[in-house]
Amino acid sequence: MKFKVSHLTRYEYVREVSYSPHLLYMRPCDSALLRVNNFKFNISPEAKIIWTRDCSDNVLAWAHFWERSPILSIRSEFEVETLETNPFDFILKPYAFTAPFEYEELHRFTLAPYLAPPFGETQSILRNWLDVHFVDRPKETVPYLVALNNLVHSSLSYTRRYERGIQPSTTTLKLGTGSCRDYAVLFVELCRTLGLAARFVSGYQFDPAPDAPAYGAMHAWAEVYLPGAGWKGLDPTHGIFCDASFIPVAHAAVAESVNPIQGSYYSPDAVHSELSHSILVEQIS
Repeated sequence: MKFKVSHLTRYEYVREVSYSPHLLYMRPCDSALLRVNNFKFNISPEAKIIWTRDCSDNVLAWAHFWERSPILSIRSEFEVETLETNPFDFILKPYAFTAPFEYEELHRFTLAPYLAPPFGETQSILRNWLDVHFVDRPKETVPYLVALNNLVHSSLSYTRRYERGIQPSTTTLKLGTGSCRDYAVLFVELCRTLGLAARFVSGYQFDPAPDAPAYGAMHAWAEVYLPGAGWKGLDPTHGIFCDASFIPVAHAAVAESVNPIQGSYYSPDAVHSELSHSILVEQIS
């Protein structure tokens, strides 16, 4: 599937301010299953862009600003082709056919950040919740993950949250509601509690109404490492494995580390500001 993505974020301040260097996680990383074409930034005030890769091998842009301005506008535009037509087209290593399983020693070393379970009381609460709600666990690994994904999906009610940050997983369970990023963090921590390597993913999903040609929203989901299959995306918000309608941009062991735009302003006093944004994901073939 081919998509055109336009993502605009605009900060308006009541007076001119200076800006720190900003981290921009807004460009997907090319792979055998995803190709990015015609990526460009339109940023005001003018910024020097330095491209690099972070410690998780995400594509990261640093925007360095020299001018003061009352408005900071960051727009990214690109075309992308996704090739994950069948998310179940993989063959597991024999030792991973059934769950739970133990990763090979080399995998345990490289996957250590994604296997680290939640701390203290959080892990205890999640384990107790699993003991009560995840009782009839399938033996085979793929049905096991399908069941866990469906459990999170059916146990929560989706809500848009405009507050900054991510709810603790225990709060999401207590409230029974959350945004896509809250679903994803909960699912990641449940997987790690069960001994599965999992990470948070930020990106876009094309999920329009049947008669709509375009759709606009960022999305978050999880990936689980399956021996023989590699990292496989699961979306607990919708209760599905990720297919060609998902456009991953960045992944991390800690969700907050891959917020799309990260930076601050400089001013001798606090300055009132307003944030607006618009996202358009349009299927082009």
